[in-house]
Amino acid sequence: QVQVVESGGGLVQPGGSLILSCAASGFNISAYSMNWYRQVPGSGRDFVAMISSPYTGRQTTYADSVKGRFTIFRNENMVYLHMKNLKVEDTGVYRCAFGAAYWGQGTQVTVSS
Repeated sequence: QVQVVESGGGLVQPGGSLILSCAASGFNISAYSMNWYRQVPGSGRDFVAMISSPYTGRQTTYADSVKGRFTIFRNENMVYLHMKNLKVEDTGVYRCAFGAAYWGQGTQVTVSS
């Protein structure tokens, strides 16, 4: 049974930090690149970060808006997003996706004073 579950969201003040986790099981996780997206009601879904499969060297890509503040990394069956110096505009539901096939439901991040 395929499961993709995000955790680690919450309420944080501007300038604060969070680490999001994405736990996956039921498929060959190592075969997939993994993306984090942010969804905001009425604004669609924005790409945040990507890490490629271990077979292709765990290469990373970031949206310009998060470069230097967010770090994506992965181990055997988990993928993480370390978010620093958070801004109000980082608020949204963060979802992880393995390729286009496997998606989680998301975890809410709210940045507010």
